[in-house]
Amino acid sequence: MNFEWEGVMPAVTTKFTDEDSLDLQLFEHNINAQLDAGVHGIVLGGTLGEASTLDDHEKSTLTRTAVKIVENKVPVLINIAEQTTKGAVKAAHKAEEDGASGLMMLPPLRYKAGDRETVAYFKAVANSTTLPIMVYNNPVDYNIEVTLPMFEELLKCDNIQAVKESTRDISNVTRIKNSFGDRLKIMTGVDTLALESLLMGADGWIAGLVCAFPAETVAIYELQKKGRIQEAIEIYRWFLPLLELDINPKLVQNIKLAEVATGLGSETVRAPRLPLFGAERTHVLKVIEDGIKSRPQLPEYKNL
Repeated sequence: MNFEWEGVMPAVTTKFTDEDSLDLQLFEHNINAQLDAGVHGIVLGGTLGEASTLDDHEKSTLTRTAVKIVENKVPVLINIAEQTTKGAVKAAHKAEEDGASGLMMLPPLRYKAGDRETVAYFKAVANSTTLPIMVYNNPVDYNIEVTLPMFEELLKCDNIQAVKESTRDISNVTRIKNSFGDRLKIMTGVDTLALESLLMGADGWIAGLVCAFPAETVAIYELQKKGRIQEAIEIYRWFLPLLELDINPKLVQNIKLAEVATGLGSETVRAPRLPLFGAERTHVLKVIEDGIKSRPQLPEYKNL
């Protein structure tokens, strides 16, 4: 598949049954809704996908199932979040075997690797696979920042091609563009900075609330791309209270609750996570209810 780092790529939730197994029927239902809305790729096994709770067999099952569902319409990426270089290389090989189109990669987990160690980790995986790689740069949540000098070294690997930019520093989009031009594609990874990042030159959006609101998310991207900025802003302003559910330690529970409200999922999570409870649940339900009540009428955004 000709891989393009652009557009909206949902970081999809992992669907579970009440017996704690993968709910592939509900997973397919959500993926089809994403495709119908016009997303440009699918990202599996990220933070929102409860990666830390999935075993290798489940990751493989999700990848193979997603590849079958999308039928080469869009690329399928699987996240690599491992503690060892050996484990990350093994995961990359398995992803390639399962038919993934590309990889999203976190720095090493648990151990706070230094700059030299982090670069060596990414390069070891890149040199072991032909799959294109997006580096997930999220120092806020994972305590390791991939800096511009580190990217200078990483880009010696041809298949390191993109960054999921989640530093929360909007000016970093410009820094990356000034330093690397189109050599390093930028996929914004923070829902509440998405439109701002796109307007500053980001190439796409790895999105969270898209799991529940795919059409609205893709509409924002397509409208801004065609210069219909005011229309994109109006949808984005409506969307912001919902998008803030993504910037929260309970983002998985929040977004799964939103999926229930829009008929695209269930709120079943895998322990130690538990569904929202009490005042927290009431607040999130109110945000979702208010958003659905005022849901905007979308312009025809496909094939602009």
